[in-house]
Amino acid sequence: MSDLPDLSRRNLLRRDQSLPPRLPWLVSENAFIDACTRCGDCIDACPTGIIQKGRGGFVELNFDKDECTFCQACVKACKVEMFRGFEQAPWSYWAEVQDNCLTHRGVVCHSCKDACEPRAIAIRPTLGQVARPQLDLDACTGCGACKSVCPADAVKIQTKARPSVTSKAY
Repeated sequence: MSDLPDLSRRNLLRRDQSLPPRLPWLVSENAFIDACTRCGDCIDACPTGIIQKGRGGFVELNFDKDECTFCQACVKACKVEMFRGFEQAPWSYWAEVQDNCLTHRGVVCHSCKDACEPRAIAIRPTLGQVARPQLDLDACTGCGACKSVCPADAVKIQTKARPSVTSKAY
């Protein structure tokens, strides 16, 4: 009997069926669960410190601390073959600004936009309102830079499929 958790059964009983954010360039969640030895080499290699032990001892990313710079240190530190080539997109994560954004309360805030290196977040003026963030999904890398700096904790990194629209206003 394996000491690995049965994630499919566990997820069946949980309300939140989304998986935690994982390392970039993984082949798949199943390949990760099957191959990861939970050694922690990737944790030690991460220069921003966002990789941590999660459920079942498997690593997951905590964007509350910092961002993923896609430096590839975690992949290079891993002794297991479970990654795609670096020429591909690292993952399909993306940022989403929630309703508790300060701009919804009339407070001017540009924290997420200022932290966004690929400039995927713009602050668009709106007549009669405080300008709100607008996300360009094509430019968003899901790195988490916007999440760690948000004073209202209003940014969520989505681990589900991206919506089909290329720009979303909040």
